[in-house]
Amino acid sequence: MIVITSPTGHIGSQLLEILLENSTRGEELRVIVRDPAKLPEAVRSRVDIVTGSHGDADVVDRAFAGADAVFWLVPPDHSAPSQDTPFSGFTAAAAKALTKHRVAHVVGVSALGRGTPVADRAGHVTASLAMDDLIASTGVAYRALTNPTFMDNLLRQAISIRDNGVFTGTVAPDRAAPMVATRDIAAAAARLLIDRSWSGVGEVPVLGPEDLSPNDLARTMSEVLGRPISYRWESLDDFRATLTARGTSEAMATAFVDMMRAKENGLDDGVVRTEATRSPTTFREWCEQILAPAVGA
Repeated sequence: MIVITSPTGHIGSQLLEILLENSTRGEELRVIVRDPAKLPEAVRSRVDIVTGSHGDADVVDRAFAGADAVFWLVPPDHSAPSQDTPFSGFTAAAAKALTKHRVAHVVGVSALGRGTPVADRAGHVTASLAMDDLIASTGVAYRALTNPTFMDNLLRQAISIRDNGVFTGTVAPDRAAPMVATRDIAAAAARLLIDRSWSGVGEVPVLGPEDLSPNDLARTMSEVLGRPISYRWESLDDFRATLTARGTSEAMATAFVDMMRAKENGLDDGVVRTEATRSPTTFREWCEQILAPAVGA
């Protein structure tokens, strides 16, 4: 049995779709979800559902009973009082349940940066790496999918791209770095969950096919959308102000700012792209298939 957390999110929903397509293997699937109504009806009839938060001790205790593997992804919490609360704090109950139920394999969504000079002051990434260590300490076989910035994050700016032809960020316009589509993360997770011949603890980087700068993104979006799209740089102070104006706690705003500063200083540059770490979806493909319909809508 495979347990999937966050099955209605960008990554979890795509992972669940892949695993259901491979259901001929006879693997039972169980999901933890706050609101089962958010699952498609066709999905609800094919999975075992545990209702609740996977940060709740009773919920993960029920969900992990009889499980062979778990897909672990923590939900965002912009109101948290510290950067560790949404990561290690949220995961603490699950770590106990993994040990209690002797779950053998866990695949988690994490971030690039381990071993870089800025990893210990990288906000959300620092907290994510500490969460990985917590899961690994339970003795499970663990693979952390270590990711750079998601292409899909641009969907948060779909209205600005549509109405103003502008997207915003804190990275220098010509600063190239890896980017990945969430569907490639889901595919990497599925491969590990379906073939559980691996053991021990390790990281699986999912880097996307090429490094891209904001200027590169603007050029590709302009070509795909058929109109000029430009990048607007904002300072980290302005970024913080925007976050807090939207209700983000001071601790979480600091975590975001620290992460973006670390990215500018090389946080995502520590892994060499190889055939093993290169994921397939190009930014142009993602724009054509995901962004263009979203902006059109």
